[in-house]
Amino acid sequence: AEKYRAAAGVVARILRGAKPAEIPVDYSLRFRLVINERAAKAIGLQIPQSVLMQADEVIR
Repeated sequence: AEKYRAAAGVVARILRGAKPAEIPVDYSLRFRLVINERAAKAIGLQIPQSVLMQADEVIR
């Protein structure tokens, strides 16, 4: 939701006349690691337990 609010702010600035090339790029500092174990297994990918433990969410 945070990214959508930021995007809406950029759109609002453009609609008010700002030049898109002059609007700074907003880089996210928060990332989530989500692993889909079923998809990984379907393509023959084994996810190490150490990586699974670091994941914010594991889809089983």
